[in-house]
Amino acid sequence: MLEVVCRQGYAAGTPRRRPLQMSFNTFGHIFRVTTWGESHGPAIGCTVDGCPPGVAISEGDLQPYLDARKPGQNKFTTQRKEPDEVRILSGVFEGRTTGTPIQLMIENTDQRSKDYGDIAQAFRPGHADVTYHQKYGVRDYRGGGRSSARETAARVAAGGVARLVLAQMLPGLRITGYMVAMGTQGIDRARTDLRTIRDNPFWCPDPVAAGAWATYLDGLRLSHNSVGAVIEVVADGVPAGLGAPLYGKLDSDLAAAMMSINAVKGVEIGDGMAAASLTGVENADEMRMGADGVEFLSNHAGGILGGISSGQPVVVRFAVKPTSSILTPRRTVNTAGAEVDLVTKGRHDPCVGIRAVPVGEAMMACVLLDHLLLDRGQTGGARGQIG
Repeated sequence: MLEVVCRQGYAAGTPRRRPLQMSFNTFGHIFRVTTWGESHGPAIGCTVDGCPPGVAISEGDLQPYLDARKPGQNKFTTQRKEPDEVRILSGVFEGRTTGTPIQLMIENTDQRSKDYGDIAQAFRPGHADVTYHQKYGVRDYRGGGRSSARETAARVAAGGVARLVLAQMLPGLRITGYMVAMGTQGIDRARTDLRTIRDNPFWCPDPVAAGAWATYLDGLRLSHNSVGAVIEVVADGVPAGLGAPLYGKLDSDLAAAMMSINAVKGVEIGDGMAAASLTGVENADEMRMGADGVEFLSNHAGGILGGISSGQPVVVRFAVKPTSSILTPRRTVNTAGAEVDLVTKGRHDPCVGIRAVPVGEAMMACVLLDHLLLDRGQTGGARGQIG
């Protein structure tokens, strides 16, 4: 039986909590972000709602985050040349947020839609082409339209807003993303130096690994192939108490945020899947009292216990699949049901995980700010005392 939905957006006979969201283009609870636009449309952007008033903000404050993500910066990323200049259209007056929706726009200036003429009637293997067609019956085949990773520029812009608010509310917070694996090649944690992540094109904290990855990826690029990656994002300075048990968990919202990034196929919090191979003795994060309160002796939980932040660094990893657009012929079908071989032309990342690092940082910032505002609304920032 179909469920009856009232005009207000609530299912009949159910408690009135949150209205049903049917657009599927919005995330967040209080700090809410709605992205819009397509890869080859005139522009992309987002509407940021729930931002506190009085926060100093300018386009220049947001631009460095867009610059970190933008394409065409080296031979290991797509050669599409987009300046990704962000414009603030609303929600800011005399350099400060007003508490009303902030509209951010990024114009598309380097579309080459003709590159996608051959796939107008065929589905690229590994892409969302076939599922978009199956669900909607219509799709924008130019660069994937709405499913393109180009959409993530809008998230990065929203994450820049979140970071400016967090800098005011939690001045000690630091969010750092970096790549820990490319294909089968990982970093050596003993050589990790986060100060070096901007010294190479891969956001890699291991300079030795970065050198090996350059040779590895160059070979894949020249052979018309691609590879996946694993990104780690760490937030230091997260206070204890963010999140809630069961249906408001900080880690579940972080997992959903990271999984929503294009091409992401897996998310871990803390030790993640590796925790299944540990014993209870090994996995428990033991505690002692320190000068400033409780101190943990390890961080297998990734800074979140029972859905609530513990005060330790919040650690999230996500796996990005290989770029599906490659020049090697792949077997597929077209809209008529005929079996064909397809080569995807265009300008594509041999490892899309490289430009996913700033996106992961942005999603971490948006979720943390959302939960900080939720906590202020529920508890007023009050905390239980220990000792």
